[in-house]
Amino acid sequence: MNRRDALKSVALLMGGTMIGANAILTGCAPDSQLKDLNFSPEDLAFLDEIGETIVPTTDTPGAKATKIGEFIQMMVKECYDAKQQTTFINGLNTIRTEFKAEKGVDFMEGSPEDRLTFLNAMYQKYVDSGEKKQPEIIHMLRDLTVLGYFSSEIGATQALRFVESPGRFDPCVDYKKGDRAWA
Repeated sequence: MNRRDALKSVALLMGGTMIGANAILTGCAPDSQLKDLNFSPEDLAFLDEIGETIVPTTDTPGAKATKIGEFIQMMVKECYDAKQQTTFINGLNTIRTEFKAEKGVDFMEGSPEDRLTFLNAMYQKYVDSGEKKQPEIIHMLRDLTVLGYFSSEIGATQALRFVESPGRFDPCVDYKKGDRAWA
């Protein structure tokens, strides 16, 4: 199975609810996309740090180990339409400016606890306000990080239980509380 087939499978399992799912499910690039959308090495490092905040290193490697920034870049460039790409870029800029205004340091220099607190507060601010429109950037980053992490080799083999196919078919497998899910 190649990466494209894996992404389609994950998107189908998620019910096609993630942003950009239409491009993944149909295999076609959106009609309108931003021309010359490029991410700098600093942008990729920023995305790696956001991903590491969402899926941190514990007893298994975090999102940064999977080079999540490169995955997010690929998904935004190839699967998002122009409106979604603009929303994504504006959202990243909002995170950068608001974090610096609130914490007094760049996001990259902030502690992991400050980063997590900030992202959770950013999401909670919209929930508490009762606005119907949620901060799309938070959903985009969360969806892309989780998708990229668990479809990577590290996520599938170290964070999830993995048995290489073809393997033995066991229709009933005992589950003990705390066991990892199957890849």
